[in-house]
Amino acid sequence: MAERTATAPEHRWTEFEVEGMTCGSCAARVERTLARQPGVAAAEVNFATARARAAIEPGTAVETLEAAVRKAGYELRPAATVADGDAGHAADHEVAERRRWAWRVVAAWPPTLVVVWLAMFSGELMHEPWARWLQLALAAPVQFVIGWPFLAEMARRAVRLSANMDTLIGIGTLAAFGYSTVELLAGGMELYFEVAVAIIAFLVLGRYFEARAKSRAGQAIRALLELGAKQARVLRDGAEVLVPIEAVRVGDLLRVRPGEKIPTDGVVVEGASAVDESMLTGESMPIEKGPGDPVTGATLNASGALTVEVTAVGADTALAQMVALVQRAQAGKAPVQRLADRISAVFVPAVILVALATFTAWSLAGDLTGGLVAAVAVLIIACPCALGLATPTAIMVGTGRGAEAGILIKSVEVLERTRRITTVVFDKTGTLTRGAMELTDVEPAPGVDPDELVGVAAAAEADSEHPVGRAIAAAGPGRMDLAGFEAVPGKGVRAVLRPREAAPARTVVVGSAGLLAGDGIAVPQKLRARAQAVEERGRTAVLVAWDGEARGVLGVADTLKPDAAGVVGQLHRLGLQVAMITGDNRRTAEAIAAQVGIDRVLAEVLPGDKQAEIARLQAAGHVVAMVGDGVNDAPALVQADLGVALGTGTDVAIESSDITLMRGDLGGVVTAIALARRTYRTILQNLGWAFGYNTAAIPLAAVGLLNPIIAGAAMAFSSVSVVMNSLRLRRFRPHRAPQAVGADERAATLHRAG
Repeated sequence: MAERTATAPEHRWTEFEVEGMTCGSCAARVERTLARQPGVAAAEVNFATARARAAIEPGTAVETLEAAVRKAGYELRPAATVADGDAGHAADHEVAERRRWAWRVVAAWPPTLVVVWLAMFSGELMHEPWARWLQLALAAPVQFVIGWPFLAEMARRAVRLSANMDTLIGIGTLAAFGYSTVELLAGGMELYFEVAVAIIAFLVLGRYFEARAKSRAGQAIRALLELGAKQARVLRDGAEVLVPIEAVRVGDLLRVRPGEKIPTDGVVVEGASAVDESMLTGESMPIEKGPGDPVTGATLNASGALTVEVTAVGADTALAQMVALVQRAQAGKAPVQRLADRISAVFVPAVILVALATFTAWSLAGDLTGGLVAAVAVLIIACPCALGLATPTAIMVGTGRGAEAGILIKSVEVLERTRRITTVVFDKTGTLTRGAMELTDVEPAPGVDPDELVGVAAAAEADSEHPVGRAIAAAGPGRMDLAGFEAVPGKGVRAVLRPREAAPARTVVVGSAGLLAGDGIAVPQKLRARAQAVEERGRTAVLVAWDGEARGVLGVADTLKPDAAGVVGQLHRLGLQVAMITGDNRRTAEAIAAQVGIDRVLAEVLPGDKQAEIARLQAAGHVVAMVGDGVNDAPALVQADLGVALGTGTDVAIESSDITLMRGDLGGVVTAIALARRTYRTILQNLGWAFGYNTAAIPLAAVGLLNPIIAGAAMAFSSVSVVMNSLRLRRFRPHRAPQAVGADERAATLHRAG
């Protein structure tokens, strides 16, 4: 479900890095070039991340794709994998990009300010020949040195009979500079050097801020990459050997000291410690780990020393899978972006035609100079860069922020589907509940001590294998020896207990009313009523008897997670209907649902029928998000319009869900839906601004109401503005559901009476 693009099963998605793209129209051209190649079923190119994805048939030569893209004027190479551990490459590239534009900003603005002052504020001074020639002397380095990246890219595009944003910039600034130079040589006074240099100065400033903002947008993915340990202590021949992480192999034994990062995924074979997993899951409380417990690479060993057997390395680790998922989502393309790409593909040629028409119209009206200025303004203001950045920057920041909060969004399409969700369906066991039976109710008969009731029942169930029996056994102090034990399938147990003090043995029966009746033990009406009340609260009622008399009722249940009610309430406030699906009988299921405010109960559903129940909801017009543990619920997660899995991110949840929550708390469901909605809303805001900006500005420039200098500043601001708007997503805070209070605590705390 994560990859919903229609490609044949034999096609495999391959990721590439692309060099040479400067705007959205470049990305569209590379995408068209790749898609036209034999053996390529589909292609996506992301301008903001400078990455491409192609669904290619086995046997298709990557060199052929690289050659085709190179012919179009760009460089294509296979993307470095997560296993390469190359966290620094992207950061180094971004630093180089910022420096590339930073020195141009510093070099461009001093001469630009002098040229602008001479042209606009010096009055009669411009009648002096030296002042006009000084303008040329200052403008030439700005035009041909500072502005060289724009001119060089314009030339490359011209050789290949194509055009992009740099074509517009190059034509516009060269037109202003060339006209002014000819006018100066002819002794004229109509000079527009300030237009050419100011446009370039504003553009390089915009590119610098854009590079900085894009670097911040990709910060989350780099932070994930840098989490991993660089070295590991491997036990070899009884000695600790410090080796690079790349040298660690599955089956190696690692020694992890207190305060060190766990190098890679594994299982504890010796030692005990608290492990801080917050960097991967967002969970602030350290988790106790001992022999047999799994540990995840990049988490922090907080206290004791551990010996860990390696179970996964490289791309198979939980961290690597997290990074791969985030990169895949960031490299993808939302359906709404395809409209922007189609527009960008034809935008530049259309703008050149509009500029020519503007110049022609003004010239026919007798104002050649006014036509030049208006045409330059059209060329500069119409840059489609904001369109190309609108969607990918929002996706980069949104998915990165989700990864920081332990929420993995598998594909860009998830963002668009999430906004249409109408119903959220929770699996009960292990999702809404803790997934383990606990003693919840103690209802003793008159005159029976509650602690004695629990202690006797716990001792009788000491050898039980049934989940209900184990829950009762875990609740008791165990001050009696088990002298005899018999399990009665489906009914309960009989046991003979011998107190450790000098006292006679005691025969105990723990189970259903039918088991007690079979042993000739009568259950008083008041005790039956208490058992019924326990069942109405959604528990399993267990009767306890000894010495031939019924002594009380115990309630056992898989208790609700403390934040369940708060999460359901938050989903209601988001306008969503909430349902629960379970194999429990209807009375028990409805009792649990009532405690947390669930709207719809799908009870007595076998594991294999959950998918059909989701399909029935969809057929009734619901757009369904399914929340499960990602193991038993995999078919239902795939069937749902949006699959949300709670888990570690290393099991079937990753394959079957659209969103994986690294933490086990339900608040992540609200956070995931809210973040996806916020990200999609930001995309629409960015596209609305980019489309509206160009739609409004081009006519103003064509009729001469927009100075080219202002156009250059506005164009630079438009690109930076959509990136900055996307960066607001970094302030998104995960939702925290309130813990269960009041009546809801009955699901999580022990109820005693008597």
